[in-house]
Amino acid sequence: MEEDEPELEAGLEAALELAPAVQAAIEQVFPSQDPLDRADFNAVEYINALFPTEQVSHALNTLRRLDDNIRTVVRGQTNVGQDGRQALEEAKKPFNSSLVKIKDIKDKAEKSEQMVKEITRDIKQLDHAKRHLTTSITTLNHLHMLAGGVDSLEAMTRRRQYGEVANLLQGVVNVLEHFNKYMGIPQIRQLSERVKAAQNELGQQILADFEEAFPSQGTKRTGGPSNVLRDACLVANVLDPRIKQEIIKKFIKQHLSEYLVLFQENQDVAWLDKIDRRYAWIKRQLVDYEEKYGRMFPAEWSMTERIAVEFCHVTRAELSKIMRTRAKEIEVKLLLFAIQRTTNFEGLLAKRFSGCTLADGTVKKPEVPPPSTNPFLEDETGAETDEIVMEKSDTDKPKKPKVPDNPFHGIVSKCFEPHLYVYIESQDKNLGELIDRFVADFKAQGPPKPNVDEGGAVLPSCADLFLSTGEPMIALTTIFQKYLREYAWKILSGNLPKTTSSSGGLTITSLLKEKEGSEVAKFTLEELCLICSILSTAEYCLATTQQLEEKLKEKVDASLMERINLTGEMDTFSIVISNSIQLLVQDLDAACDPALTAMSKMQWQNVEHVGDQSPYVTSVILHIKQNVPIIRDNLASTRKYFTQFCIKFANSFIPKFINHLFKCKPISMVGAEQLLLDTHSLKMVLLDLPSIGSQVVRKAPASYTKIVVKGMTRAEMILKVVMAPHEPPVVFVDNYIKLLADCSTDTFQKILDMKGLKRSEQSSMLDLFRLRLPAPPPGGDGGGSLSLSAPTPEQESSRIRKLEKLIKKRL
Repeated sequence: MEEDEPELEAGLEAALELAPAVQAAIEQVFPSQDPLDRADFNAVEYINALFPTEQVSHALNTLRRLDDNIRTVVRGQTNVGQDGRQALEEAKKPFNSSLVKIKDIKDKAEKSEQMVKEITRDIKQLDHAKRHLTTSITTLNHLHMLAGGVDSLEAMTRRRQYGEVANLLQGVVNVLEHFNKYMGIPQIRQLSERVKAAQNELGQQILADFEEAFPSQGTKRTGGPSNVLRDACLVANVLDPRIKQEIIKKFIKQHLSEYLVLFQENQDVAWLDKIDRRYAWIKRQLVDYEEKYGRMFPAEWSMTERIAVEFCHVTRAELSKIMRTRAKEIEVKLLLFAIQRTTNFEGLLAKRFSGCTLADGTVKKPEVPPPSTNPFLEDETGAETDEIVMEKSDTDKPKKPKVPDNPFHGIVSKCFEPHLYVYIESQDKNLGELIDRFVADFKAQGPPKPNVDEGGAVLPSCADLFLSTGEPMIALTTIFQKYLREYAWKILSGNLPKTTSSSGGLTITSLLKEKEGSEVAKFTLEELCLICSILSTAEYCLATTQQLEEKLKEKVDASLMERINLTGEMDTFSIVISNSIQLLVQDLDAACDPALTAMSKMQWQNVEHVGDQSPYVTSVILHIKQNVPIIRDNLASTRKYFTQFCIKFANSFIPKFINHLFKCKPISMVGAEQLLLDTHSLKMVLLDLPSIGSQVVRKAPASYTKIVVKGMTRAEMILKVVMAPHEPPVVFVDNYIKLLADCSTDTFQKILDMKGLKRSEQSSMLDLFRLRLPAPPPGGDGGGSLSLSAPTPEQESSRIRKLEKLIKKRL
């Protein structure tokens, strides 16, 4: 390789020698002053010129050493591949040896597993043999027990050893269950048939023993409790359930046979007036049973309860039959007496028994039994009828949680349900008579003293009907609806005082001569009290009707709840309340009308100076002080309706006052100031209206105060606009638009009339007013009347302060 290097260098040098023409062309295209670009460039001379000789020698030595190192490394790499392959072969040798060893281990493991399987196969065979042997021994023992038990059972049955039979029979039955899968074996099937035959024989034998002890042919009881019968009941528990049911049925039937004879339909004691004797008889029978037979029957049979339940079923059927036969003899008092005693008895059963046997009977429990708060349940010696006490405070009390239902409710008393029409007709008649008596009392005795409890008299008790949760409750609800409406219209609304159509007017002269108390309202004091009394009674009836609806819905079946709706009756009482308030408002409003008329007829342009409040203001205040305290005192129990009265009066009086204010024309500056003073006086009286004449001063409701402030402030702003000069017109119009929220041309026309302007002046003013009106909002109707935003409370307060300063200055 060293020999080839000089030749390579010579070849490179030869390649760099170009023809002169080529060299000249290159220099022309790429002119350069760099020595490296010259054609006669000599690298050795150029390097020698740049580096001294010693440095070049040192560099060449270094390069030569580097070349030697490179050649050594390159030559050393030619043997690396061969060495790697040799190393790989050496590594494979131990790996192959390991694979051989693993294969040997696997073969040995398979041989070991095969040996273990051969060993365990014998062990499993021994286990199966042991299990089969154990099962065979157990089965043989059971077979021995079954065979011996069947023999003993047959022998004891013949000897009537029921005490031993009870325990043995249960064991035999349990053992026989183990042989159910062996019934194909003739011997096992034969033993099973013998057990069934023994059971049948025991059942027939026990029934015969009970028949002998308690004959069912109506003869006198010759037998009685014995240990044999007690043990026979234990055997019956193990036998077919039909045997137990037959024993119970025959015993109860025999036990109640005397009852059917004593209370036959043709007997005196069978009728409703002696229904107590039925329940007294069963009580004695239950006591007698507990003493004589209580220990004979097992406790889980609940024989006492079964006797009572069967008695109830029989009594229900007998009472239904006799009431159908003698339906015309049923009276209300008699029916209620029977219902009361029956529900008392059902309550007694609920206290004594759990009702666990009711599912076995023919009568199921009611789907929705009413709560045990039955009015007859607490007091057996109570009155024949009760009344529901419905007080206003009941609505504020939390509802009591429901007590557990009475499982015996209706088990006897359901038989009275088809005859409850007698009670409903009676209530219809009684309520009709009560309404007629109230109407007659009003006509004969005149209006009674106010009594808010009078309304409660028309709601009789429906507690007597709570034994029914079906159609009778709907019928009773219809009766209540009918007479609630009649009470509202005939008694309450029908006795409201009538307003008169004509009223005498007042003149300025009469107002000036008027003395305190000489002018009375259209209604007398008694009539005002009567209106307030009717209002309070209607409010009480409204609350009571709502409670009645809730109570009826609690007692009726869920499927019938939607049919109970007293909303119409509650609306009727609301109408009576509204009419009463309207009468009170109209009365006070009408009393103030003559004073307002007198105000509009005064010659306000001739008023020369501002004095105290005008006579018409004194008259209005006098009427308010006469009526409002009476109304407030009589509506003390219904404060919210007194507030409604105040609000309605303010809503009626203030617009009427403003309308009369517009009729006062023309008005001088002094007259407008006097009217402003009068308006402020009326405003103060109206703000104090709810507590006027009262020793206890209460703050007026905010809703009422807002109405008075808004209405009377408008009246004050109207007078302030009238007082403003109309020159220049632009300022006057802008001032009107700023002060009044109503920008209708009609109102502006009335203001101009009050100022006494001529028609020509009014025409130019109206044209200017139309031009100065603010543009209507987008989407507006564009009509002639625009509503501006009302002044804020701060603006109103500022205006009121200015007005007060003006009045003080004038005074």
